[in-house]
Amino acid sequence: MEPLAPVWRETILAPQRAGATTTAHLVLENGGAATWRSRGEEGLQLSYHWLDTRGNAIVWDGTRTPFCRPVAPGERIALDVRLDAPRPPGRYVLRFDLVEEHRFWLSEVGVEPHDVEVDVAPLIADRRLAVVVHGGSDPRTERALAAQDEAVVVDQASATAHLVAGAEPAPDWARLVLDAHAEGWRAVGPALVPSGGALERRRAARTLHSWAPGGRNPRLGAPLLLPSLVDGLTPDEHRGLPAYEGEGLFEGRAVVRLPTRSGRRRT
Repeated sequence: MEPLAPVWRETILAPQRAGATTTAHLVLENGGAATWRSRGEEGLQLSYHWLDTRGNAIVWDGTRTPFCRPVAPGERIALDVRLDAPRPPGRYVLRFDLVEEHRFWLSEVGVEPHDVEVDVAPLIADRRLAVVVHGGSDPRTERALAAQDEAVVVDQASATAHLVAGAEPAPDWARLVLDAHAEGWRAVGPALVPSGGALERRRAARTLHSWAPGGRNPRLGAPLLLPSLVDGLTPDEHRGLPAYEGEGLFEGRAVVRLPTRSGRRRT
């Protein structure tokens, strides 16, 4: 008899959405000759990998779930596993595996893992974006929102963007923000460029250099300003602007023209 041989008896998964966290329920039987033991964050742990349909690893180190008690040969144990879905949406193979922490994965030494094919849906169910304009209405902001190429609604939306009076999002802003949410990002921040006279723009550009247009960056090192947020997330404030400091994506291609402080109402 092999010393380590998990028998996968039951697997229950919730529907998976890109970037979202759910709980999976698994029942395992110890079909080997050695007792399973976790030692806090050490010892034997249950974990998982996300693979594409060709077997390439997309996420290798899944969340660890320790065994709450020793599991002797022949015994079964039920575990609730925190499951973080990958980005972007698509079809994946979810591979449950055991790991002897800091030593080896059991699948690497010939022990059979447990594979489940999973369709991961977009994080947002529909492409509608609510907008809150902090500081009141402004004709510049209203005109810019009217020119968006995606639906922008007041309520009942999948995500809410937080702007300030006078901010002018570029025509493709809503589309790019919704693309990022669908991909699995709960918080998305745009690039900011100053408006106003030449001198005002130069001064403001130095202040806003961290949020200058460019590529996408999931590790900006600064709060997301004028963020779009899903799942009940709420903004804080940074430099007098709505901001979000948790995990999120800086979408440097989605540009919002920001009025300089001298021409902006207080938020």
